[in-house]
Amino acid sequence: MVLNKQLITEVMKTKKYFTVSLFLTIGLFLIIQNSYSQNIKPDRQERKEVRQAQRAANFYVLDSLLNARSFVLVADYLRNQYGDMVPVTSTINFIRIDGPTGVIQTGSDFSRGYNGVGGVTAEGSIGNWEVIKDAKRLTHRIRFSIFSNIGHYDVSMVVGSDNRASATVSGLWRGRLTWDGYLETIGNSRVFKGQNTI
Repeated sequence: MVLNKQLITEVMKTKKYFTVSLFLTIGLFLIIQNSYSQNIKPDRQERKEVRQAQRAANFYVLDSLLNARSFVLVADYLRNQYGDMVPVTSTINFIRIDGPTGVIQTGSDFSRGYNGVGGVTAEGSIGNWEVIKDAKRLTHRIRFSIFSNIGHYDVSMVVGSDNRASATVSGLWRGRLTWDGYLETIGNSRVFKGQNTI
């Protein structure tokens, strides 16, 4: 009888320890699983959805910037009508729009040019401003004119939600020149305007 009582007591203790051990094991497993799942990188689809959400948000920010007429297209490349592309210095090759006025400038590190920075600077008033939004493709198309002391220029610009932009400028002459680069706010740009070409 005493032996059975001791046996029952031992079984009860073992059962109690087993239950506690089981709960501890499950708890540790859940903690490890939770911490492991936090270290897992998002998959391709999740990264794509995050990028798409960022692009959509930037599209609406750009819409405000373009309609406020306060931005700079900073060029990495200039491209002629034949498709020839030349890398350029972005601080002196730009198109700046600041309210009712605009500046179109080309420059070169290798000569002084008409504007003191190796190219041409045309500054004047803006006319015929038009912004077309494409919410499906998350792009903007802008068309405007600049009337400067050296001529009248028509500008056709495309801006993507990733801030990449290109602007094709044509004037009274037969050729066209395209600025390929990215958009910046006027406050963040570090462009240098040369002397106005006379």
